[in-house]
Amino acid sequence: MSQKKHIIERTEPGSIAEELELEPGDALLTINGNEIGDVLDYHYLIHDEYLLVLVEKADGEEWELEIEKDYDEDLGIVFENGLMDEYRSCRNRCIFCFIDQMPKGMRDTLYFKDDDSRLSFLQGNYVTLTNMSEEDLSRIITYRMEPINISVQTTNPELRCMMLNNRFAGEALKKLDRLYEAGIQMNGQIVLCKGVNDGEELTRSIRDLTRYLPYMESVSVVPVGLSKYREGLYPLEPFTKEEAKEVLAVIRRWQRECMERHGTHFVHASDEWYLLAGEELPGEESYDGYLQLENGVGMLRLLMDEFHEALAAEQAKAPDGRQAQPHRISIATGYLAAPFIRQLAEECMEAFPDRGITVYPIRNDFFGEMITVSGLLTGQDLLAQLRGADLGERLLLPCNLLRSGEEVFLDDMTLGELKTALQVETDIVKSSGQDLLMAMLGRQNQKGSTYGKTDSGSSGTSERGKIHPV
Repeated sequence: MSQKKHIIERTEPGSIAEELELEPGDALLTINGNEIGDVLDYHYLIHDEYLLVLVEKADGEEWELEIEKDYDEDLGIVFENGLMDEYRSCRNRCIFCFIDQMPKGMRDTLYFKDDDSRLSFLQGNYVTLTNMSEEDLSRIITYRMEPINISVQTTNPELRCMMLNNRFAGEALKKLDRLYEAGIQMNGQIVLCKGVNDGEELTRSIRDLTRYLPYMESVSVVPVGLSKYREGLYPLEPFTKEEAKEVLAVIRRWQRECMERHGTHFVHASDEWYLLAGEELPGEESYDGYLQLENGVGMLRLLMDEFHEALAAEQAKAPDGRQAQPHRISIATGYLAAPFIRQLAEECMEAFPDRGITVYPIRNDFFGEMITVSGLLTGQDLLAQLRGADLGERLLLPCNLLRSGEEVFLDDMTLGELKTALQVETDIVKSSGQDLLMAMLGRQNQKGSTYGKTDSGSSGTSERGKIHPV
């Protein structure tokens, strides 16, 4: 069997790899004489203070590198294949799967269903455990690859088999016991489907999952996302306002009990539930440190708190609210966040009267009006609903509209195409409240058209190792 070669895409600025002159196209072969099967092996092997790394340069020459570093210090290598192995696709046919609700004709990568435990560790993806082999489980425990994010949906084995359309889905729940016994940190997720796993089933699931405290640190409850492309799929309906209130009542009851017994709220409702129920968002203290922001749990609360803190700091610098020159901008976002963004815009204009800010909620015609999050908006919906509108001098868009690392929307329209069609300068705003305020105030960072913090990497000055051609 031939030796695996892991091709380097780039090195992080100021990293060990950059200091050692590793370049795109070079290939990592071994670490301390061990071949690397995948990213789990890699992360486990680099956690040492002394490494002997074998690299094949693009011209075929082999370099043996001696590296002395801190125990947890990363090498700063980004590989062409993030998993350093083949991606594993999902074997389930979940009744709530959003990928099954997408129209035909989109780019192929959007139809790939992953259920890979390694992506849970790397990117925070949620896995069902049905695709996790005994070897995977053992390596997670041995390598201490945590936290692991788990799509639970229900702790009723028979119901879980039905919801995932997999006869092994109920049995897979036993892997929670193995992870708990090994002390592996976990986070859980329940995608709530009306008339399926809500009501008494939700109560049962939360009760069962509390047994895994403290290693299961949190459980999020999110409503199922329903697009308009559901022909031939399991019949699911959206939750009503009153039903959302009932869900929140169950969650609050368990939060009180978990706080009394364990000192943590443990179970959390995503922001959509509060908006649907017409209720105020909880305070920061209710989110236990925002453990599930990527699931939309506490995202709006954190955004608002960060914005207010940044606004107070800016007002202290300019108490009269004067800016260098008048500035008119527009902001486009999804229906879910629009009322909150509009409220923050009004606060900004009150503090700085030379600002003019218009917020445009964008209806999701592509997937259907029941999809209200900004991350699922398309370029064509933005264009159709913003064309001809008074957009001011600049248009601000949230960063989650674009494909990671690229200026491309879900429907493959590019940011450049949108700018040209709308004839307006368009800036992408990162996710923090401070980033949003700076964009509203027209404070552009050094990168140019993206507002927000960037990770520049640490600057290393010491010699990291020796090169021995092999």
